[in-house]
Amino acid sequence: MAHTIRAIAEALGAEAEGDLDLVIDGAAEPQSAGPSDLALLIDPRYAEGLSKGAAQAALVWAGADWRSMGLAAVIFAPPRARLAMPGLTRILDPGPGIAPGIHAMALVDPTAEIGEGAAVGPYVTIGAGVRIGPRARIASHVSIAEGARIGADAMIMQGTRIGARVNIGDRFIAQPGVVIGADGFSYVTDEKSGVEQVRGTVGARKTSATRELNTDQTWTRIHSLGSVTIGDDVEVGANSCIDRGTIRDTVVGSGCKLDNLVQVGHNVRIGRNCLLCSLVGVAGSARIGDRVVLGGQVGVNDNIFVGDDVIAGGASKIFTNVPAGRVLLGYPAVKMETHIDMQKALRRLPRLAARVAELEKLFPKPPAAD
Repeated sequence: MAHTIRAIAEALGAEAEGDLDLVIDGAAEPQSAGPSDLALLIDPRYAEGLSKGAAQAALVWAGADWRSMGLAAVIFAPPRARLAMPGLTRILDPGPGIAPGIHAMALVDPTAEIGEGAAVGPYVTIGAGVRIGPRARIASHVSIAEGARIGADAMIMQGTRIGARVNIGDRFIAQPGVVIGADGFSYVTDEKSGVEQVRGTVGARKTSATRELNTDQTWTRIHSLGSVTIGDDVEVGANSCIDRGTIRDTVVGSGCKLDNLVQVGHNVRIGRNCLLCSLVGVAGSARIGDRVVLGGQVGVNDNIFVGDDVIAGGASKIFTNVPAGRVLLGYPAVKMETHIDMQKALRRLPRLAARVAELEKLFPKPPAAD
């Protein structure tokens, strides 16, 4: 999408200098920027890369001597330079190429309501009683089951599956392959299962005189009668899954951002403005507060509470309730400073073992008693 430097600067509320009528149609790193690209030069450390490219215009740090760099025009980034990136990328992003209106090869139930200005691609299936807000963009091969509600300005990418009676707010974004509203992973056994036993005993399994283990144990399915409720401004990454609740809805609060390959189990309740990075798994009935950040591969145990403003570093495994504001790391997750001390102690173990071995030589073992 082509824009003048003037138009971009006005949209960003930023100052600009030079040839403000210069047209650019993309953004690039300084060393690979072409004549029609806006070079992203928000840090002086990247300035030397500019000579390797062919940019005429750049987004530069405040106070940059842009003329000496041979540029024809610049836009000045704010003091926190990355704050310019959301607006800039929004302007330059053409979005999915979905033609306005409903494609002839889409299957829309007559009782569904599609908002004004929506774009529905080919091979989309929209079930009975579905309501989709205005200006929605729905790419190919999406299915939206009966009774689902989706707010205004949704962007739902290829292959997404939205289950029955799911309720989603405004400005929702689903990347390819998202599944929202599949049944929860919920089963019961006739007697206490091995899992229930070891959870109650912290490892031991009950046995009888006749058999060591319950070898004929079977799993009976518990159906999911609830659905999923998602707030406004939520984004869900590719191939992520949010399961429906058993009786009540699974809930994801407004402003939450889920990365690719995130699993949210049945009955989970996630607060507002949380960030769940790739491969996070939240087990059933866990509750997560507001503004929680879970790094990649973090696991959250079922039926526990993670308080507001908690940050968990990558691959942490959270097994117990966490108070608000805590910073966690490790397996099992502990305070980050505690985890660092533990790792330091582990690194000392080989030296400690060697010292113990030397000390043992000074004190020979007494002979064994007859």
